[in-house]
Amino acid sequence: MTTRIRLMLLIGMLTISCLGAAGAFWLTSRIMGGNVVDMFQGNSDSQTLPEGGDIFLSQENLVELSSWDGAGQVNMLVMGLDYRDWSAGEGPSRTDTMIVLTMDPLKKTAGMLSIPRDLWVPIPGFDYARINTAYFQGEANNLPGGGPSLAVATVEQLLGIPIHYFAQIDFFAFEKFIDEIGGIVIYVKEPITLYPIGKPKVTLQPDAYRVGGDLALAYARTRYTANGDFDRSQRQQEVILAIRRQVVRFDMLPTLVSRAPALYGDFSSGVQTNMTLDEILKLAVIAQQIDVENIQRGAISVNQVSFGESDAGASILIPHPEAIRELRDQIFTGSGLVRPLVEGGAQDRMRAENARLMLLNGTLTEGLAARTQEYLQSQGVNVTEISGTELNYNSVIIDYTSNPGTVSYLVELLGIPPENIYFEYDPVSAVDVVVKLGTDWADNNPLP
Repeated sequence: MTTRIRLMLLIGMLTISCLGAAGAFWLTSRIMGGNVVDMFQGNSDSQTLPEGGDIFLSQENLVELSSWDGAGQVNMLVMGLDYRDWSAGEGPSRTDTMIVLTMDPLKKTAGMLSIPRDLWVPIPGFDYARINTAYFQGEANNLPGGGPSLAVATVEQLLGIPIHYFAQIDFFAFEKFIDEIGGIVIYVKEPITLYPIGKPKVTLQPDAYRVGGDLALAYARTRYTANGDFDRSQRQQEVILAIRRQVVRFDMLPTLVSRAPALYGDFSSGVQTNMTLDEILKLAVIAQQIDVENIQRGAISVNQVSFGESDAGASILIPHPEAIRELRDQIFTGSGLVRPLVEGGAQDRMRAENARLMLLNGTLTEGLAARTQEYLQSQGVNVTEISGTELNYNSVIIDYTSNPGTVSYLVELLGIPPENIYFEYDPVSAVDVVVKLGTDWADNNPLP
C-alpha cells in the first residue's frame, strides 16, 4: 500500500473517523442568523514525498496497551501538548488537551469525553498530581512507552475503562491539516478574543466564521473565557465535529489523497500513535457508518469536581469519582462502553454487579473484619476475603474494576466520604473492591 493511501487513512482516522463519517451533515448558517464570515486565507505549499519507500509512523518505544478484540468497544486517548512547554523545547511537555474517543462497531455509536488539565489524580507509580503531568513524568523518567503510556494508564485508572489506542498531535500538524481541508466553520455564541501562534490577536463577535488552522487552533486552545477550561473543552469538541462536517459535507477524500505529498512531512513528524495500518483500515471503514446523531459528547466540569489547592498552593480540581463515573455512563453506556446502570437503588445495582469484596482491618479492634463481613453479607454484599492491614484512622474504598453501584452502596452502609474513595483500574485484580476499615468505623458502627 502506498504512503499516500496510508497517510490519508491515518488522517481520517485520527481527526474524523473516530467520530464517524456516514451521510451528509446538514447545517446552515441560519443557526447564527447570517452568512458565514470567511476568515480563511490558508494555502499549502507543494511538497514531494521523501525518497526511500513506504514510511509510516514509528512504533519505536511504544508499549502494548489493552488489546482491542476487533469487534467490541474501542477507546482512544487523544492528546495535545502544552504550547509553552512544547515551544520552549527545554524538556518534556505536559498535556494541554485530553479527550477520550470511543466507538462501538456493532451499535454504530460513538462518544467523546474531555478531561480538564488541572484534575488532581494519582499518577501510577507517582504521587497525586494534576493529570496533565502524567505525560511529562513518563517522558522525564524514560518509562516504557514514555509519556503516552503513562497518560493512558492514568486515564484508565480515572475512568475505569481500557484505553486501546492513543494519538498525540502537535500544533503545526493540526494547523496544517485544517488548512489542507479548506478550513472549518465555527459558530461563535459570545465575543471571544483569539491569540493565534505568532500572529496578532483577533476578536470575533457572535456569528459563523470559516477559519484556517491558525484560528481553529487558537479557538480550541484559549482559556480566557468565563468558565476557563470547561468552556475550552466544549470548543475543542466543536472543532472536532467541525472537521468531520467539512470532510463529510464536501467529500474531501479525493482531496486528501491528492494533497498527500504536502501533508506527509508534517504528519509523519507531528503525530505519534500506537495504531497499526490494519487497525486504521478496519476502524476507518467502521467509523464511516456512524451518524452524527449517534455521537455523544461530555466533559468533566463543575458538576463532577470541587475547586481546591494543592499543598504547594496551586489551583486544582478535586474529582468526585462517583459523579465522574455517572457522567462516563451517560456519555458511553449507549455505545456499550460501560454496563448499563440497573434500574432501582444502589442495593439493586450492587447486587447486579456482584463485585468481589475484600475487607482489611486497619484497627486494633480484634475481629472487626469478620463481624463487618457478616454484616455486609446480610445486606447482600459479596465479601470473599478478609485480612489485616496497617493501622489507619480513615476507612477507604478502592475500586479496581469499575463498580459504581457497589461503591455507592458501601458509602451508604459504611458512611465513607467521597474523598476516601479511590479508583485504581486493574482488570486482572483478584478482587473487584477493597475496603480498608479504619478506627472511624471501629468507633462508630451498627455492628452488634
